[in-house]
Amino acid sequence: MSSNPPQPPRSIATPCVQVCIVDGATGLCLGCHRTLQEIGGWSRLTDAERAAIMAELPARAARRPRR
Repeated sequence: MSSNPPQPPRSIATPCVQVCIVDGATGLCLGCHRTLQEIGGWSRLTDAERAAIMAELPARAARRPRR
């Protein structure tokens, strides 16, 4: 019987860029373009759910009005 040492937890990919300001008009973070609900639940989402949100982020960023 082989006893493998426990593996460290895999890190969770995140689009966070440490600019945490939520735009009142869109409800999106100006740094990562996620909603507060997405940010708050990020660690509980599946890899597939996170990937789907990450795929949407460039389009969200493009729709955001520049000031």
